[in-house]
Amino acid sequence: MHEVDANGAAIPALGFGTWALPDDRVQPLVEHALELGYRHLDTAQMYGNEAAVGAGLRASGLPRDDVFLTTKIWPDDFAAADFRRAADQRLKLLGVEKLDLLLLHWPSKTVPLAETIEALNAVKDAGQTRHIGVSNFTTTLIDEAVRLSAAPLVTNQVEYHPFLGQAKVLAKLKAHGMALTAYCPLARGRVVDDPTLAEIGRAHGKSATQVALRWLVQQEGVIAIPRSSNEARVEANLQVFDFTLSDEEMARIHAMGSPAGRVVNIAVAPEWDE
Repeated sequence: MHEVDANGAAIPALGFGTWALPDDRVQPLVEHALELGYRHLDTAQMYGNEAAVGAGLRASGLPRDDVFLTTKIWPDDFAAADFRRAADQRLKLLGVEKLDLLLLHWPSKTVPLAETIEALNAVKDAGQTRHIGVSNFTTTLIDEAVRLSAAPLVTNQVEYHPFLGQAKVLAKLKAHGMALTAYCPLARGRVVDDPTLAEIGRAHGKSATQVALRWLVQQEGVIAIPRSSNEARVEANLQVFDFTLSDEEMARIHAMGSPAGRVVNIAVAPEWDE
């Protein structure tokens, strides 16, 4: 699978997201995704499914080093002592000795970023994760995090899909050698019925969903982590590396984005870049 290189990390461009998957489905879906060829799994402390993700990874029989495993720590545990304890818990629940990537899930409004970045670096220095990064950080916060971190940050995981432009964040990440990991890449299903995406898809024998994912991974430095509880769609989401969108098609899709397209805007969210 195509990989994105970001500050020393080689990250598979398409990952299997596990947010909000039913508890009894997580392990078999992870096994299914890995069997199909996914080599990047994304979970989080807040998802409450890390044990099942880890069980699916073990049950796949794949060597641990073959799968890029990402999880995230919630801001409630951003104080230094809490963070180290939360990192230990992530490894225990996932049943692994080392993560590939550990992210700060959202910026904290109470704990100084310097304290948390130092703790994040300490986890890396202790050998518990190969790489570190952030999630839901604005351009200003990206600059601050990079300045504070001794180790390179490899990605910022943010909402990104055809209906939400992220040009400012993308430019900032590129300047720092970081990747953008797109969550909600299908805008929680909104892409399925979009006429522009469907029209472009017909020209390639692909679905609107596959066009949206292709648009993401075709951009330099962009990774997508779609999630689905439907095994057929999990398979279809992976079938985006056998066609290429034209420059005109890419531009048409870029033109669809606006700040109004944002899907996720919860209480802990920062003031977003427009």
